[in-house]
Amino acid sequence: MSLSAKSVAVITGAASGIGRELALNLASQGVAGLAISDVNSDGLNETVEMLGDYDVDVLSSTVDVSKRDDIQRFADETVKRFGRATHLINNAGVGMVGRVEQLSIEDMEWMMAINFWGTVYGTTTFLPILKKENLGHIVNLSSVFGFIAPPGQSAYCASKFAVRGFTECLRHELEGTSVLVSVVHPGGIKTNIVKNARRGKSATAEDMKIADEMLDTLAKTTPKRAAETIVKGIKSKNPRILIGMDARQISLIHRMFPKRYFKIMDRIMGGMLSKYR
Repeated sequence: MSLSAKSVAVITGAASGIGRELALNLASQGVAGLAISDVNSDGLNETVEMLGDYDVDVLSSTVDVSKRDDIQRFADETVKRFGRATHLINNAGVGMVGRVEQLSIEDMEWMMAINFWGTVYGTTTFLPILKKENLGHIVNLSSVFGFIAPPGQSAYCASKFAVRGFTECLRHELEGTSVLVSVVHPGGIKTNIVKNARRGKSATAEDMKIADEMLDTLAKTTPKRAAETIVKGIKSKNPRILIGMDARQISLIHRMFPKRYFKIMDRIMGGMLSKYR
């Protein structure tokens, strides 16, 4: 069972962007239930309203993924409502702009708490529930910045490299069990992640402007298309899901030129990446 009328999917970060589109896409697939969460309760309520067009049982919960107790409560609510979960998509994430010297330790801790520890908490809390299924699936969202590390994205890259390593190790550990594991590497997605990103302690308004311009240049894929690609990857049991032509190009360049990828990509982008230096 990859996705079926018996599936119950858990999605974090479902108040907007990819998370919302994943909820809508899975509802259109005819899954039995959706357990969706976000720290943004207003946005989450909007997603619930949009899901009203589908015949799907929806549980929504305001959750801060950086808090383990919130995740445990969410898991308990899911089991109480549905009795099970078959798919977990750890999608919740945030952005931050700033070079290492512009970031405080608190900035980095905030980033890792959400992007990395949120993924760890979600995975470890729901894994025992998923292992009870004939086939369960964990899907963790990394980034193309889980392959490459441009200036000005040190905290974000650290979190997404960590998600990638954690997820790939988990996949190898669970090989041969009833739980599949996939890591997702989106390229530029037309979301508000940069506009909503936190500015590092000493980062400037100009740094934020550069980050916004870079995303506008890179963001060619809509959240809807990203969700479609993830769902396709779930159905095909793909352990490594790349979203967008840019993600495929970045993956290839990084593998072919592990020492020189930054110079090559910066040249392709007209020097935009090196503006952070």
